[in-house]
This record gives sequence, C-alpha cells and structure tokens, in this order.
Amino acid sequence: MNGWTAVTSLWWREIIRFVRQKSRLIGAFAQPLVFWLLLGGGMSASFVPAQGSGGRTYLEYFYPGVIVMVLLFTAIFATISTVEDRRSGFLQGVLVAPVSRGQIVLGQALGATTIAVLQGALFLVLGPFAGIRLGLASVVASLGVMSLVAFALTTLGLVIAWRMDTTQGFHAIMNLILMPLWFLSGAVFPAEGIPGWLGWIVRLNPLTYGMAAIRRTLYLSDPAAVEALPSILPSLAVTAAFALLAWTAATLTAGGRCRLIRLIDKRR
Repeated sequence: MNGWTAVTSLWWREIIRFVRQKSRLIGAFAQPLVFWLLLGGGMSASFVPAQGSGGRTYLEYFYPGVIVMVLLFTAIFATISTVEDRRSGFLQGVLVAPVSRGQIVLGQALGATTIAVLQGALFLVLGPFAGIRLGLASVVASLGVMSLVAFALTTLGLVIAWRMDTTQGFHAIMNLILMPLWFLSGAVFPAEGIPGWLGWIVRLNPLTYGMAAIRRTLYLSDPAAVEALPSILPSLAVTAAFALLAWTAATLTAGGRCRLIRLIDKRR
C-alpha cells in the first residue's frame, strides 16, 4: 500500500507542478502548433504524400506527426524535472524511501503521461481544420494509443534524465536521441521513396509503429487512407514492448543511482 501511495503521490506532484508552470503548456503545445501551421502550410504547395501514406495534403499528413511532437515535447519538459529534483535533494529522499525503484519510475512516468495525453487531446480539437473527420471511436482509440506512446517516450526520457547531472547535458542528449526518433518515424515524411538504408532505419525505429497506430486510429472511418502503414495490432505490440523495455531500463537506472547514493552515504 505504501508503494502505491508513493506512485499516486509522485503522479499528483507532476500534475501540480505542471499546473503551476504555465510556460510548460505554452512550450509543449504552442511550438508544435507553430510547426504544423508554418511547415505544413509552406510544404503543401510542393509536397504531396504518396498514396496510402495517411493524408491527401501535406498539412493533413503532418497533423498526426505534430500530435506525436506534442507527446515528445511534454516528455522532455516533464523528465527534465528529474535532473532538477536531484540537484535540490528531493530525489535523494525518494530513493532512500522503502519503495521499489519500479514504483518510483512508474509514478514519474504516469504523471508525465497524463499531462501529455491531456495536451494531445486538446490538439485533437484541431483535427477538422486538418481535414480529418474524428468520430467518438477515433477519439477514444487515439487517446489510448497516445497514452501508450507517451508512456514509452517518458520512460525513455527518464532513462536519460536519471544519468544526467545538468540540464544542459540532458537537453543535448535528448535532442540527439528523441528528435531523430521522431523525424524517422514517418511523422514528417512517408517511408515510401526514401533511400534503402534510411528505410531500414525507419523500419527499426520503434516510434514508427506508434506513429502508424495513431494514424490508423485517426482514420478509422477511412482505412484506405492508411492502407500502406503497418497493421494496428503489430504496431500496438511493438509500441507496448518499447514502453516495457524503456520502463525496465529506467527502473534499473534508478536502482543503480540508489546504490550510488547509499555508497556515498557510507563513505561519509
């Protein structure tokens, strides 16, 4: 019971922190919105996605990719607080508590996932402006897939954050890993027609399948528009495996950090 109380407390702490920091809402939502309007609008006249790639215009094609960008930015802003918590001493107090490392990571990840899904749901309101008709089933299914993708990205961010001592180093590594994952997931351009070696990277990228699952849920009423993408069940399976693997890695990293703190305390 104490372990799940800790999970709930860490989850609620992330929510409270987000509510008190309005700049995070602006950064995680407004920036992808600007990307979508400027890049999507500018490329519409010169770029036409291949048939079956998920959109009839580039503005429509880019829309699901921007939803994943919202989830990605939220994961970055949420997990950077781990570095700040360690510098302030809060994280050290959490690590020495009689709570499993997996529950600590779970509480952090669920808080960030909740925030990401809420912002993603807010972005779904813009679906009709992109030319996508969203029914109730599409909205519910999309929120479910977004939750899974957000959890995977957040736990991957925690793997990095638990190892970083400065926010500058954290930003550098996150941009080096997460942004290429997003670019090579089919969010910005379809996999059809790209060089063979780049196509293999896209296929091996786990976020590709989360991106495909989101596109398929958005087009439940028009499955022919996404017929070239991976099927929904394999995509969900790969995304779930990605989330589980990232959570396991974050738990092991947190456990290693805890042993380091105890070793330092013994030497003192």
